[in-house]
Amino acid sequence: MGSEQQIRRWESGALAHAVSDPFGQGPLPWLRGSENYFDDTGHVVPWYVDHAPAPGAAMVPAPRISGPRTSDDVHRQIKGFTSTGAAAPGESIDFHVTVDPPQEFSIDIYRIGHYGGDGASKITTSPRLSGITQLPPLAADRTVSCHHWWLSWRLHIPSYWHIGAYVGVLTTADGHRSHVPFTVRDNHPADLLLVLPDVTWQAYNLYPEDGRTGASLYHAWDEDGRLLGEEDAAVTVSFDRPYAGAGLPLHVGHAYDFIRWAERYGYDLAYADTRDLHAGHIDPTRYRGLVFPGHDEYWSVPMRRTTELAKENGTSLVFLSANTMYWQVELSPSPSGVPDRLLTCRKRRGPGKSALWREIDRPEQQLLGIQYAGRVPEPSPLVVRHADHWLWEATGAYEGDEITGLVAGEADRYFPRAPLPETESRVLLAHSPYREGGLLRHQETSLYRAPSGALVFASGTFAWSPALDRPGHVDTRIQRATANLLDRICKRD
Repeated sequence: MGSEQQIRRWESGALAHAVSDPFGQGPLPWLRGSENYFDDTGHVVPWYVDHAPAPGAAMVPAPRISGPRTSDDVHRQIKGFTSTGAAAPGESIDFHVTVDPPQEFSIDIYRIGHYGGDGASKITTSPRLSGITQLPPLAADRTVSCHHWWLSWRLHIPSYWHIGAYVGVLTTADGHRSHVPFTVRDNHPADLLLVLPDVTWQAYNLYPEDGRTGASLYHAWDEDGRLLGEEDAAVTVSFDRPYAGAGLPLHVGHAYDFIRWAERYGYDLAYADTRDLHAGHIDPTRYRGLVFPGHDEYWSVPMRRTTELAKENGTSLVFLSANTMYWQVELSPSPSGVPDRLLTCRKRRGPGKSALWREIDRPEQQLLGIQYAGRVPEPSPLVVRHADHWLWEATGAYEGDEITGLVAGEADRYFPRAPLPETESRVLLAHSPYREGGLLRHQETSLYRAPSGALVFASGTFAWSPALDRPGHVDTRIQRATANLLDRICKRD
């Protein structure tokens, strides 16, 4: 492979992502149509569509010359991050932005939601800001940080803003664009607390994806620009840096799919990040249910302890993805003392115990009811079981029905030799065969009621949230089943 093609793939923001996220980032309304990148095979595809197009679909879309262009991690035309985690109305969010060449830029603030099908709404726009080229990222032992970047803009969050998931869209005067996600939260009571998996997002972040410097908990580069695997990846990653590629985290679309659907139907949602759960910024027992809408693989001890305590106090738990709570991690302060800005996961390297929860005698199944089984190379049907259960009520699903493509990405199942949680009742609501490397595997969907009365649901597949509101993936049976679950939780039934 020639260096030019490698460079273009580095710029794409897709090299390390295409094989692991079957649903891409999700179609965000202000990015439709003009954004192209190279997938893992070197083909040009729109960044927001599936990595595996339908048979007969065109692989190469017609290019669009006009309109904003996505910034890349090689030239860093515009990239940014926030040095603040989630913030409340009345507080501030600090943006640190680099622009090359130096020029004016602006930041449009969008809130994710249904908004009549638009998927997001522009809330405000910054003044025209003077952009500077910040110093290159610093790297030490594979840990990449931009904590030395100057403050570019401080957003004061008005008291009247709605809590929720937000995205800052950074645009230069010459038309390059990047993105910065953030969360606005408060302490007001609500039926459901939506927990955005920012810890897992950062674990996958390969910024800068430039073939030289970038590193995640999965990948790093060698001196020849080759992508290395976990054995050579970072042990610690920093939140003080942009996200690779377009500036949005891998799998962020799964959370946005749930948000659009839930807000469309009027569910009473509060918002938080997993670091809020870790740091004790929220009291989960105030809510009837916690919803984990996307891939949520990396958990600290305080995250798990807080979630288990919530369940013991009657707060229900809803896990809408797979491979949840797989790795145990630590969060620590930045060198300047800002808490929870460094994420460490030692995985299988070095002295001490493994960082897998299941290998330190605390398997995920003890909380979830099922646990990670493996990758799903090609989307497969989810096969309905116990169709007479209330979860499947009015969905039109019958025993043994196959819901096409709903087992995808990664899958969970029940492990007979792993301990189960204490339950009042327990049922597996799907049992779905699929093949991995020629071997027959199976996926399962779990629901149990804890002695406290809390319900704990685990979908066991990446594809559940996209089935709620992702164009091309919506399934009315999954929409109704999810509504049946959330309605029971909100009514404490």
